This record gives sequence, C-alpha cells and structure tokens, in this order.
Amino acid sequence: MKVKICGITDIDGAMAAQYYGADAIGFVFWKKSPRFISPGDAGKIIDKLSPFITTVGVFVDERPEKINEIIRSAGLGCVQLHGGESPDDCLKIESRIIKAVRIKEGADIGKLKGYSPSAFLLDTYREGVPGGTGESFNWDIAVLAKEYGRIILSGGLNPENVVSAISKVRPYGVDVSSGVEARPGRKDPRKISEFIKRVREIEEEI
Repeated sequence: MKVKICGITDIDGAMAAQYYGADAIGFVFWKKSPRFISPGDAGKIIDKLSPFITTVGVFVDERPEKINEIIRSAGLGCVQLHGGESPDDCLKIESRIIKAVRIKEGADIGKLKGYSPSAFLLDTYREGVPGGTGESFNWDIAVLAKEYGRIILSGGLNPENVVSAISKVRPYGVDVSSGVEARPGRKDPRKISEFIKRVREIEEEI
C-alpha cells in the first residue's frame, strides 16, 4: 500500500513524511493553492530526501513543455495532473504520470477511459476547485474504478477514517494532505505518524 503525503511546503514536513515511512511526497506547483511551492524551493528539499522516496509534482492545466522543464530542474520522479489534460497531453510528459480525476457521482469514472497512467488518483469534486478540498466522496465509486487500473484514493482522508477507506476500497495507494496538517501548507508530524501507522496496521490485516 503506497502512502503519499501531498502539499509539502518546507523541509520539516518533508523530513517528517520520510521519517515516518511515506512512499511518496507531493509538491504543488499550482499558484492558486495555499500549498504552492516554487520549483526552486521544491528542488532544494528534494536534494535532501532519500532516493527511495518518490517525489511528485502536482500540476493543473500546465503546458507539457513547462512540466518537462520543471521535472528536470526540480528533480521530480513523477507528475500528478489535476486539470483537464487530455490523453495526448499526457503522452508528451517525460515522466511517470498520475492522472487525477474528481469524483461527484458514479458516471464520473467514465473520465478514466482513454488514459493509461501509472495510476489514477480519485479526489472529491467541488465546483471550481481542482483538488485539496478536504472532503471525501462515495468510496463505492472508487471500488468500481479499479477496473481501469491502479487507484490512489484521496479526498478527505485522515488518521480517523483511513482504515475504513482502505478496508472498503483496497486501493493501490492513499494520498493525504489537509488531513495531516496543523494549518494549510504546514504538516503536523504527529498526524503524519498516526496516519501512516494506521495504514500499515490495516495493510497487515487485509
């Protein structure tokens, strides 16, 4: 079970995620996000991380050429696309891809058709917000979406509900941001520790 801690903005948050056993760390390059970090600052953090941590750049409707430039300059291992990127746009990216899809109702899993990313990240739909809502969606839909490929479950996860989410969906991975924060953009090491601990415990059970 892969665990991604997203929305890292400082070295303290990154080191906490690494120390407690996160598999991946996400950096948000969408300027409107309260968790925005510049590629330069992200690169400085990435330089200090273990090479065994997957570093993920989160983008929203950015040009493929710009994404590729940031992949190289920041040293990213993967990208997460949170906008309306087409399958053709994805093919232009020089990296592994996680395609995010916002879920409001069952029919939304049809949006996964035509893509072939390393994994799909399912997040909660809210009008005008590409992600990071802190709200969950109907996990029954995530179960159905597994027929399209690997599923990373996101949207409103926290230490209190992650066990229930995993027990129901049994996803490839889980992604958390606001659920382990002290405030937007600042991670709480205690919450990170508890989140990952609970993931590992339920992982052993199933």
